[in-house]
Amino acid sequence: MIRPDAAPLAAEPSAPAPLAPRPRDLAEAGLSELYVSDLISKHLFEQGVLDLQELTRCVALAGGLLEPVLAFLRETARVEVRGATLDGLLRFALTERGRLAAQEALARDGYIGPAPVPLAQYAALVERQSMSARSVDRDRVHAAFADIQIRPELLDQLGPALHSGRATFIHGDAGTGKTYIARRLARLLAGEVLIPHAVLVAGKAVRLFDGGVHEPLEAPLEDTASVAESYLNSLHLGQGHDPRYVPCHRPVVVVGGELTMDMLEVQYDTATRIHHAPAQLRANNGMLVIDDLGRQRMPPDELFNRWIVPMEERRDFLSLRSGQHFQVPFDVALVFSSNRHPRDLADPAFLRRIGYKIRFDPLARDEYRTIWQQECHRHGLDADPAMADFVIDALHGRHGVPLLPCHPRDLLGLAMDYLGYRGEAALDEAALRWAWRTYFMEPGAAGEERES
Repeated sequence: MIRPDAAPLAAEPSAPAPLAPRPRDLAEAGLSELYVSDLISKHLFEQGVLDLQELTRCVALAGGLLEPVLAFLRETARVEVRGATLDGLLRFALTERGRLAAQEALARDGYIGPAPVPLAQYAALVERQSMSARSVDRDRVHAAFADIQIRPELLDQLGPALHSGRATFIHGDAGTGKTYIARRLARLLAGEVLIPHAVLVAGKAVRLFDGGVHEPLEAPLEDTASVAESYLNSLHLGQGHDPRYVPCHRPVVVVGGELTMDMLEVQYDTATRIHHAPAQLRANNGMLVIDDLGRQRMPPDELFNRWIVPMEERRDFLSLRSGQHFQVPFDVALVFSSNRHPRDLADPAFLRRIGYKIRFDPLARDEYRTIWQQECHRHGLDADPAMADFVIDALHGRHGVPLLPCHPRDLLGLAMDYLGYRGEAALDEAALRWAWRTYFMEPGAAGEERES
């Protein structure tokens, strides 16, 4: 449990184009001329004057689809031509009438960005990218965790849990590596997925792509090369994958004690008038980890009850600010993580719905020494076995503190701070005693002060 930044296994090859080909007309895009007109108007309202290439980049629709919409906007006196670029591309701007229409569109829906994907198309894509199509076998699981000190029998519990697609409850004392391992399970989520910038629901765009969660596989849409590619593709309708989607690694969303019930519903920003997707929707085709279970503001039963329908029916029900209800797919590997025993948090009826309950225990002596050695190497220290034995016997053993995976990293980190402050380089017992007192505060504080 030492290298959180270790590279994931290579993603399985996949081709995004067959999943979401570039639409050849607005009907294939699932968008009306009126909606695209409003979206173009909002972009022009925000940015001023734009040419066709720039609009293609902003709206993420081919120029061949935008030209008739721009003609309509000119016919209705909402848009006018403001000259041309050196390449001969017309430059467009809003008229006064167009500005008023754009303001009305923004009042209805503040979203400005790439054109959204209709809900039906998104639901179909989630099904084609489903986690259930990605099997996980023992060799792959053990290869993914080859650089981590973790018991093989624990891997052989985690592997089937992920393979099954059922919800998993991992529990154990704080510091046993639950959160770390839960995040690392993402290494087993092979293959890329397409994430839409936004999903269109009842005429409103729900922003879905989140740069803090979704890790793109290629340059973002705003990249210069992507602009050029987008414009070239705009001359050839139907070629390339639909740029309304971003090719990404399978997402991993982690929420902890900060989680509230409203975070599991569509969020509406009153200032921007934009709807934002909840955590589980952003985690579709990936993993959702609910960490620190039992520390949330709501009772655990209330949180568990929220998941009963999605877990059983693989679908979720959400609503817009207007009250419009809609159904979305729930293709998520759901992982609960807690320091408390599952029986202390959930009733038997709910626990039956969670197929896997996996306990994380403190380390054995040899496991602790292995992690200690890895951490010493990471800090550029001599991995003296005597120092590890000193910490295990004189500190952990004397004060009855279990051997947890987090302790070597934390204790050595504090010891290195202490040595750096004193201008020393060699790790010794005095530095480790100081780190122990600083870290634990209570165990042995008075006694250790006298000994040092």
